[in-house]
Amino acid sequence: MRILVCGATGYLGSHIAAAAKAKGHQVSGLARSAASADKLRATGVEPVSGDLTDVASILPSLSDVDAVISIAQLMLDEEHAAAKAMLERMEGTGKTFILTSGTGLISQKTDGNWSEDSFAEDDPFVPSKYIGARLETETMVRSFADRGVRAMVMRPPLMWGNGGCKTIENLYASAAKTGAVCYLGAGLNLYSNVHVEDMAEAFMLALEKGVSGALYHCVSGEENYRSIAEAIARHLGVSTRSISFAEAVEIWDKFTALIGFSVCSRSRSPRARRELGWTPSPDKLDILKEAVNPAYREAMGKDRAKPSASA
Repeated sequence: MRILVCGATGYLGSHIAAAAKAKGHQVSGLARSAASADKLRATGVEPVSGDLTDVASILPSLSDVDAVISIAQLMLDEEHAAAKAMLERMEGTGKTFILTSGTGLISQKTDGNWSEDSFAEDDPFVPSKYIGARLETETMVRSFADRGVRAMVMRPPLMWGNGGCKTIENLYASAAKTGAVCYLGAGLNLYSNVHVEDMAEAFMLALEKGVSGALYHCVSGEENYRSIAEAIARHLGVSTRSISFAEAVEIWDKFTALIGFSVCSRSRSPRARRELGWTPSPDKLDILKEAVNPAYREAMGKDRAKPSASA
């Protein structure tokens, strides 16, 4: 299969590209710059020049592929416009289009408390007031199943593995900035999680046997922020500290504090397990092992060695 990955230089995208190549697919990746093109070539992915914020620049390339996997991080209105334009170009072709969403959409603001609510793929929910507009994009994508496109949505939870989890990076960054690994409130909130390689495998299964119009979650476990922070603190030999939302904004930024550390987002994946036959790898279930991956401590040291903006 000829696959175009929009976002192939990113964390999930690079793992999807690698998984697709390992299965013998012909993989191309969207490149917005010469540097991105070089990065793609270095991994054996053929660069395609274009930018989803100027979606007309990539539409001609869609005739050369059998499937598009869109993972690029965009503003919500840009994401909707880009997906719509690509789907309209693919209408009636029977080609595959997979949009990558996220379980931030189902998150509940708890300010550090646990929520008993957990959502499977087809469960009703109240969309996040902060990124709820993404539900409109998901619904639009899935509607193209009736317009001659094999359209699906993947909704990943917190992804980790191979030293690239942004949430774990942020916890290390709090230690670098304050001397303690920080969590918001009681720290009992969480995002359900999955290893990034298992998430990439789910995309491969969706390409192979996903149901047009479907939405899939992929979940392998849960661990609250305080437990992850405590594992990191033991690793670094520092303490942990509960912080307020205002402190979280100061340590990270408003988006990270709000969408990352102040919410609880618990999900389940019965449809992916049933229809795709997806199951997590037995050796990729423990995010606490990932929390002490040396890559994060090394990156923290490099960040601390960088001169400040005022230097």
